[in-house]
Parts: sequence; C-alpha cells; structure tokens
Amino acid sequence: MTKETSRTHTSPAAKPLPPAEAAPTPAETLAPEIQTDPAAITAEAAESLLEAKRLGERIKFLRLRKQMGLVELGKYTGLSASFLSQLETGRVVPTLRNLARIAMVFSRDMSYFFEPDEPELFRIVRAADRQRLPQTGTDDPNYFFESLGQVPGFDSGSASQRIVPYIAEFLPRPATNGNGNGTRTPRAHQHSGAEFLYMLSGRLKLTHDGQEDLFETGDAVYFHSSATHSYESISEDPCTALILTMPEPARGTHTGSRVLNQLPKPTPKKP
Repeated sequence: MTKETSRTHTSPAAKPLPPAEAAPTPAETLAPEIQTDPAAITAEAAESLLEAKRLGERIKFLRLRKQMGLVELGKYTGLSASFLSQLETGRVVPTLRNLARIAMVFSRDMSYFFEPDEPELFRIVRAADRQRLPQTGTDDPNYFFESLGQVPGFDSGSASQRIVPYIAEFLPRPATNGNGNGTRTPRAHQHSGAEFLYMLSGRLKLTHDGQEDLFETGDAVYFHSSATHSYESISEDPCTALILTMPEPARGTHTGSRVLNQLPKPTPKKP
C-alpha cells in the first residue's frame, strides 16, 4: 500500500509580487455610493453584473489547472489564502489591483475575467432593467435611448464586431405659442459602422450626408453611419424607433443610390 504524499507545485515563471493592499471587507467591496439621481444604476444591478462574470470561478479554474494551492497563490500575489478563498466562493469582490495581481501570476490579460466564455445567444433584457439615457454631447437632447444589450458578432468576439440594438424616443418639437412649431436644433454626428432604423411610431426626419428623408411608422432604413447624420421628430408626440448599430460593412457589398467614397471614373484610353 503506497503512502500518499502532498506535493506543492511551484511555477518557475511566477515571482512573488509586492505585499498587496489590505483585503477589503464585503461591505467595502459592495457598499454603493450615496445615490442622488433616481436614474443612477443601483448597487443591486452592479452586483448582479459582477456575479454574472463568475470572477471567483475563473480564478479557481486558473489555480487548479496549475495544480496550485491557495497558500502558494497567496505567496505570489501577496494576498492571504483566506481572502483568496472568499474570492473564489464569491463572498467578496476583488479590486482591480488585486485582480491584476492574480492575472499576472497566470500570464493572463485582465480581459480574461470579463469576456464571455462563448457567445451568449440567449439573453433576456427586462424593460425594468434598462437605463434611459439622453443623447450625448448636447445639453438639449433630441432623443433618449435605451440599450437592449449586445449581440456578439459571429466572426469576432471584439466589441467592434457586435450588433447593439436600441430603443430610441425622439422628442417632439417644443411648443411656440401653443402650436408646436418651435425648433430644436438636431445635433449631427458620425461614427464607424452602419445603422439600421425601423420606425415604431410617429414621423421622423433623417438627414444623412446632407440629404433629408422622411419616415413614418413601419418604414425602415439602412445607412453608413460614417457619414454625418442627425434625427429630428416632426410629430406632435414623441416618435420611437428600433435602431441597430453594426460593424463596418464589407467593401463591395453596398447597394443603393448613395455610395460613399465612390471610385473615380476611369480615364478613357487614347486611340
């Protein structure tokens, strides 16, 4: 009968890091700041997002794959074994500095702890969980929008390859003498990629690359968002639309009457 002996694995590449900062208590890691705006993201929502990332499980997976004990990992990170155990079981949330120490021991990038293991092709986004945000870059927004989540791209997991759907509410023109003929100057903007817009209600004017088009309920449009564009409601009541922002279309696949950066016409050959 052989006698089992315990053996501690020592990683030759890993070197002890300087002493870590004091491990925060659960109250310190999860306690929210005082909220003065009712639209602020709640502590419960932030905690739910962290739980979804399964940080503790990912740390434990790396440690066990290296056949490393908690004491040994603590030696290299400067964190106590008891604190590491609480991290792995989800009882405390690591600071970014402590998470960086763990990533360095296993030669991992910080993104490892936050990227999905595989594309999430089933995700529910409840209406009560969405945040209503104003148009950015202006004190007088033309619209408010709510993100419906992210759809990962099938060719790449990077953020630039994801499709992002929104619900947008375009505000009506401000009233002037009670007749609704006031003005609100649309803020033009541009960004890489493309947009798809489907009108859910109301009437909307889209200015794209200097040209104006009107859209009503049920209309749809797809366009390059690298061209300057803006939106303006022409309804008495707010109008709404579903908007998808998408990666840059592949060259040579654009169809329609508006083609950006057209190639110059070939010069006729001399006889």
